[in-house]
Amino acid sequence: MRLNHLVHRETDSPIGAAYGQLNYRNGRFELLDLAQAAPQYPAAPEVVAHVEAVARSGHGADYVELAGLAKLREVFAAELSTAYRGMVGADDVVVTAGCNQAFCLAVSSVAGPGDEVVLALPYYFNHDMWLRMNDIRPRYLEPGADLVPDPNACEELLNERVRAIVLVTPGNPSGVVLSPEVIAAFAALAERRGIALILDETYRTFRGTEEPAHELFARPDWGRSVISLHSFSKDLAIPGYRVGAMVASAEVNREVLKLLDCVAICAPRVGQEAAWAGLTAAGDWRAARAAEVVAKKARFDAVMAGRPGGFELLSSGGFFGWVRHPFAGRGTEDVVRDLVVQYDTLVLPGTAFRPDDRGTFRVSFSNVEEAALDELARRFALAGEELGAALVQ
Repeated sequence: MRLNHLVHRETDSPIGAAYGQLNYRNGRFELLDLAQAAPQYPAAPEVVAHVEAVARSGHGADYVELAGLAKLREVFAAELSTAYRGMVGADDVVVTAGCNQAFCLAVSSVAGPGDEVVLALPYYFNHDMWLRMNDIRPRYLEPGADLVPDPNACEELLNERVRAIVLVTPGNPSGVVLSPEVIAAFAALAERRGIALILDETYRTFRGTEEPAHELFARPDWGRSVISLHSFSKDLAIPGYRVGAMVASAEVNREVLKLLDCVAICAPRVGQEAAWAGLTAAGDWRAARAAEVVAKKARFDAVMAGRPGGFELLSSGGFFGWVRHPFAGRGTEDVVRDLVVQYDTLVLPGTAFRPDDRGTFRVSFSNVEEAALDELARRFALAGEELGAALVQ
């Protein structure tokens, strides 16, 4: 049969490709899985207990309202209003089957075939894939030396076909946390040009501060340009329950609900119930887990400070570190393959997050215990010595 050429021409999932390489490991060391970012601990007991109760109830598998459980939307809107010192109402929230779906719905509500969307580099690969599979052209915004995108440089990319600007903060894969001032400048640009600013804030809880990630929700007219995307997967350790949310104006949400009705009808009830339980009953647990991730970042920064084996940490934050390898002239995908085959260290190549090869790769340091980060540095040092010597020969 004939296939959709827009989908057929895209690469397969970088995550699947990465894990496929495990079949070729030498088994020299114990595996360090630093690829797909996922909590390594179970959900809070309060969440588990509530999910069990819902599953045993007579209506635990029922559909929910198209926009999501009212009680979840209300409690999440209240949390956002407090966290951002702003104004978010339950009607501004649409619950989705994960943040990936929130992105797809958000983009499809403002852009279509032939339109363009600005992606700050390095991008999250599923964002780029979704645009291309829907015949929406990505326009790539090169960041500065600090990996922070520049609103002035972004404005130079805008034309009559651009419908949105996408920022991820903390960055995936870079870990870079954008300041409220930078985010405000992008929001002002989007509003001035009559386009959307789509903010993916999946890792906002892991910034190491309780200060607002931005001040946009404090503006009564924030909905004119802002669409904010969220995930409960990492925050509550429920990635398999597939629950996220988007926050937008009534105008945008009306279009989103049309799309959601066609692709999912509603996000899974069990995930929404789990998120509600986490938001209402697991506050201390959430804070403790977030503090653990922040501590891992500090440890990761420390072990990488000496550039073990020549591997250079360019940025870190959220769940991720963005690392440059020391082998000039050698493709990053080859280096990443060597790391998993010879050193049992699984990371994702930077080519999954950029249209070209800049010698970088992503490390999901949140995946392992703090002590394992010292072992990671040891393996980098060993790889730098052994692979470097092999290249000289």
